[in-house]
Amino acid sequence: MKKIGLMVLFLATTHLFADIVWQKDLGTAFAKAQKEHKVVMVFVEGEHCRWCKKMKYRTFGEERVEKRLAPYIAVKVMEEDEKAVKTLPKVDGVPTIFFMTADKKLVQSVVGYYDVDDFISFIDTVEQKVLLNK
Repeated sequence: MKKIGLMVLFLATTHLFADIVWQKDLGTAFAKAQKEHKVVMVFVEGEHCRWCKKMKYRTFGEERVEKRLAPYIAVKVMEEDEKAVKTLPKVDGVPTIFFMTADKKLVQSVVGYYDVDDFISFIDTVEQKVLLNK
């Protein structure tokens, strides 16, 4: 019985450490991206958006996506935060995801819910564009 409990604890803590590290705001995210020479992933969500919640828990919560996003600086922005949204490219709905350079140039964007496989394919496209621009 103790072995099962330890295994469950191990699996739970292993998953916790694999979670996406979300920056507290856009300023922090872009400053960190400049310092570390990384691309920023901005996730714009709405307070009452059920597709945003699904994206956070189903897609971003999946280990394959978490691993693929590890090299990026991730930040969440609420659609209702007008000051933050003004500094981004046009938001045509939520969820919206922007991949941006450290100097705030848009690499790629997408609007709507994406499942795990589709989002990983989207990350592949972003990485191809980033490599072409280096």
